Amino acid sequence: MPGPRLFPNVAPGVHRVEHAFVNCYLVEEGRALTIVDTAFPSTWRRMPEILDALGYTPSDVAAVVLTHAHFDHLGFAAAALQQLNVPVYLHHGDRRLARNPYAYRRERPALLYPLLYPRGVPALLAMARAGAFWVKGVSEVHELPAQGVLDVPGRPHLVFTPGHTFGHCALHLPERDAVLTGDALVTLDPYKGQRGAQIVAGAATADSGMALLALDALAATGAGVVLPGHGEPWRDGVESAVAAARAAGRS
Repeated sequence: MPGPRLFPNVAPGVHRVEHAFVNCYLVEEGRALTIVDTAFPSTWRRMPEILDALGYTPSDVAAVVLTHAHFDHLGFAAAALQQLNVPVYLHHGDRRLARNPYAYRRERPALLYPLLYPRGVPALLAMARAGAFWVKGVSEVHELPAQGVLDVPGRPHLVFTPGHTFGHCALHLPERDAVLTGDALVTLDPYKGQRGAQIVAGAATADSGMALLALDALAATGAGVVLPGHGEPWRDGVESAVAAARAAGRS
């Protein structure tokens, strides 16, 4: 199976790591890095060489920030906490989920989706091979503030975007004209194998109505580049991505 792939500078000083249809991001500031989302356990094994390719070492990682605590975003957070002793930040609404990353609320049974959307099967199989069923929970997390700027490399502005999970937060980087949307807005839904700006299917979303309302907060950032948790960057502005996601609706 292909391992993690590095896409440098998808926004200024922001590097995308894609593994098994899931994205995590490295945000640099000076000689320090913030990791946003942590993909899968097997992603961790390749992180030293990914960091080396960018001119960094694991000791340059200063923090991990999670947009939410689903297993495919919590992946190597426990390893980073244990081996690097860096703080892991998360909204308090997802603290319980971080301890039990498979015990999440969803609107529809996930097992129906391979039958309804066979195009999603390759993504789901790739996620399984990457370690989706072996993610360790994390209980030692630092709580994200309700709003404002987080004092980690990149100094992201927090954008509360509940719906996919009840504690989901996006991260706005205004100086880099980018917003990291996590799964509040994606350009690939792995459950359906469908590309384009959208919210994630009910197989993994707690409340699609709430998720659609949360798109207003993303649009308000005015960011030029959307960096999602799944799929390619969207470079036509967050307002157009939000419009497309609203048009796609729930599924």
